This record gives sequence, structure tokens and C-alpha cells, in this order.
Amino acid sequence: MLKIVIGYIGDIIFGDPYAIPHPIRFIGKLIRFLEDKLRKFSKDNKGEKLMGCILVLLTVSITYIVTYYLVNIWNIIDNSGYIAKVVETFFIFQILATKSLDVETRKVLKPLKEKNIGEARKFLSYIVGRDTRELNEKEMTRACIETIAESTSDGIIAPLLFIFIGGAPLGMAYKAVNTLDSMVGYKNDKYYYFGWASARVDDIVGFIPARITGIVTIITAFFMRYDCKNAFKIFIRDRLNHKSPNSAHGEAAFAGALQIQIGGTNTYFGKKVYKPTIGDNIKELEVDHINDAIRLMYGVSFVGLLTFLVIF
Repeated sequence: MLKIVIGYIGDIIFGDPYAIPHPIRFIGKLIRFLEDKLRKFSKDNKGEKLMGCILVLLTVSITYIVTYYLVNIWNIIDNSGYIAKVVETFFIFQILATKSLDVETRKVLKPLKEKNIGEARKFLSYIVGRDTRELNEKEMTRACIETIAESTSDGIIAPLLFIFIGGAPLGMAYKAVNTLDSMVGYKNDKYYYFGWASARVDDIVGFIPARITGIVTIITAFFMRYDCKNAFKIFIRDRLNHKSPNSAHGEAAFAGALQIQIGGTNTYFGKKVYKPTIGDNIKELEVDHINDAIRLMYGVSFVGLLTFLVIF
């Protein structure tokens, strides 16, 4: 448990230092390498789906095994296990994304406040999948809050849960699934079949964490004096508003706590996609709501950590 707490604190303080190569970069390179090789064996749609399944199996297995051995190989030269504990703590620190989510979102927030729309669009494009070239201030504010809410589940609560269950190796395996979904889990011409397995597996492993995120957000809203009752109301009412079985849970609780409305039309790869709205427009969406979402995200991460410490 101490390894997890120290790793969590390290993430809160340091985030993802640019000087240290992040493991997710290596996972991304592995996915691209395997995709290039496996696509050579897919001749039709069924072949693409099969190769996509193999991509998931290989990526997650390799990630788990490499992390496991990088953590435990030190036991050969250190019977006390201290080096292995330090290495695993480092991996836990790298897996969690609380501070980096804060930092990357504030890169959008700063130019938004300065009315530098072009700069805000550029930095927003680094953290969202939607097209940002024509977004206005309100749409970018909404995008930031939706990203914070969804990433609180994907980047904080879910990896924490898997780390508590199976240590850094299982936590890193989860990150491999999440990275697969973000890289190939699209319903476009290129990835509709090849990315099918990546998207489905991500839905499965994120099912429980998404619901935990919603519940923990409601509890956190109470302690942080946001609208706890509205968070509960919107969570119950709107948590299934998206086609994805998981993404709306955190968004619904966040929207309710902040008394705002999110969702609506976004553009992906040149195609407009409408998502049902989440929350009620009690308060007009403003740039400062991004700060509120960031504060709530930190609160949820802390309450989530305490919750898992008690459970496990």
C-alpha cells in the first residue's frame, strides 16, 4: 500500500516530467509496430477483426510481462526487495495522470482567458479527439470539462483500481488497453474492424471504474461544497446518455456538481457527431468552470485513493 501512496504523491507533485521517457510512448510504438506487421495478414473485414484481436492480446501481454520482469528482476541482486519496491513505485507514479491532466488542461485555459483562441485550439487538439479548428470559447470550455471528467476515470480511478488489484504490472496492462482504444478504437474506414477488439476490451475493463468515478465524484462534491444533490440527480438521469457504456458516468456527476450542461455536437475526422446533452443549464458555461473541474478532479483522485485504501 505504501508504494501506491508514494506513487500517488509523486504524481501529484511531479506529473509527467518531460525529461523522463514515459512508458506510454513505448506502448504506443509497440502498437504501431504490431499494427504494421499484423495488417499484412488481413485480407478482408474478418481478417482485420481477427488481427485486431491479436493486436490486443499481444500488446497487453507484452506490456504486463515486461513490466512484471522490470519490477521483479531486481530481486536477483537484492533479496530484501527494496529495489523492486522502488522500481514499482516509479511505475505507479508514471501510470497515474492527475497532475499531467491538470497541466495539459491549463495550457488551454491560459490562452482562453487571454482570448487567444488560436493558441487555445492548438493546445486543445493535443488532449481531445475532436476537430478543434473551428471551436469557439464556449465549445473549448465544454471540451476541457468533458476531457477532465472522462479522464478522471480513464487516467486516475481506473489505473488506481487495477494497481490495487495487481500492482504496477496490471496497472500498466490497463494503460495498454486504454492506449489501444485511443490509437485504433475508432469507427472510421481504417479502424472499424481492426480497432473493434480494442474498443470492446476498453469498454469491458473500464465498466466498473467508470461507475466508481461517478459515485466518488458525488461524495467528493459533498466535501468540497459543490452541488452534491444535483450531482446525484444528473448521475442517475444522464449517466447512460452516450453510446459508450462508460464515458458519461463521470461527465454526468461532474456536470451535476458544477450545475452546468455539457455534450452536444462535435466534429470527428470531418464528420459531425451529436451526443445527447448531460446536465442542466443552471449556470451558464464559463471558462472559470475549467478551474472548478480541475479542483473537483483532484478531490475525486484523493477520495478515490482513500476509498481503495479502505477496501483493499
